[in-house]
Amino acid sequence: MSPKKHDPMPLEALTAIEHLLTDEEKMVRDSVRRFVKERFQARAARLYEEEQFPVDLIPEMAEMGLLGASLEGYGCAGMGAVAYGLALGELEYGDSGMRSFASVQGSLCMYPIHRFGSEAQKQRWLPKMAKGELIGCFGLTEPDSGSDPGSMKTYARRENGKWVLNGSKMWITNAPLAHLAVVWAKVKPEGSDAVGGPESIRAFVVERGTKGFETPTVHGKMSLRASATGEIVLNDAIVPDENVLPEARGLGGPLACLNQARFGIAWASLGAAKSCYETAVSYTRERIQFGVPVASKQLVQEQIVEMASEIVKGEILSYHYARLKEQGKLTPQQVSLAKKNNVGWALKIARIARGLLGGNGILLEYPVIRHMMNLESVYTYEGTNEVHTLVLGRALTGLDAF
Repeated sequence: MSPKKHDPMPLEALTAIEHLLTDEEKMVRDSVRRFVKERFQARAARLYEEEQFPVDLIPEMAEMGLLGASLEGYGCAGMGAVAYGLALGELEYGDSGMRSFASVQGSLCMYPIHRFGSEAQKQRWLPKMAKGELIGCFGLTEPDSGSDPGSMKTYARRENGKWVLNGSKMWITNAPLAHLAVVWAKVKPEGSDAVGGPESIRAFVVERGTKGFETPTVHGKMSLRASATGEIVLNDAIVPDENVLPEARGLGGPLACLNQARFGIAWASLGAAKSCYETAVSYTRERIQFGVPVASKQLVQEQIVEMASEIVKGEILSYHYARLKEQGKLTPQQVSLAKKNNVGWALKIARIARGLLGGNGILLEYPVIRHMMNLESVYTYEGTNEVHTLVLGRALTGLDAF
């Protein structure tokens, strides 16, 4: 005899934050949800399989205010932290590649120009970036300098009144598409062969067409396949003074940008978790084994409850931290906690969902394996899980373990 079926409770009923959202926040979430469903989801698997980013959707993303969404002025939407987090969660529900594009464009490229640039630089680049007419990327990570950005080898030296950049950057989202790159480099003092320390780091906007500036594509990825990922190669690339961000000095500059991105990622990762959870619930309710739906089994329900519990806790954490961010009270340690917790659990949820789908869990017909593979990258970038653990460990014990 089959167990009696009831309609499954939506996660929103457990999270119970709908009444705390403004009409504008709901509108942003619902608009992006509709956009992802109608314009992206049907081809998400094919784009992932073919390693293609949907460049045709960039103008629509710009029209919705998703590029530089959290910035004020210069054609940017000026969304609050909650609206921004909700929007990124819906993009990630579709695919990490979509959300990564928006995150890098806004938090890692437009944000440093907005925060550290001159008024002329802001007017020159930001309006076109908000419209999607200029695409940017963020050049920090190097082949031998990931979690320790202060050890970067890329350097800049003054020569004939201009800056000459040499070095390479790796794992750069949007690089193959970018019209400009915000490149972080150490300064080599004039008349010296020695490169300065982390305190000498400056930000240089390197534009497409600059001689000695190349962005080869990284091929062979098994994660973030629908994201355009490349390198930045600088061989005596000449950058004029007007392309140097005047207020960005030292390692604090790029770290501030990363903190912006981490906040968005913390909320966004739950979008992938939700997609995996909903797929698993739907599948196990319909999949019949031993004469009954798989979802009627106690071990399966235990896993579904664990997934739901962690998504709900992650969303409540994200909402609370977003409100703190809007009040200017969010700390870097809290951002590390949110990134570590939410991304870690999103990856675990994807793995649980993959198991619940059995052999079908590895098919691109279902979104689970795609999200699971994408989250392997999200788990690593913008600060690895281990680094965020040590950030929190230092805060809680007062002792540095780096």
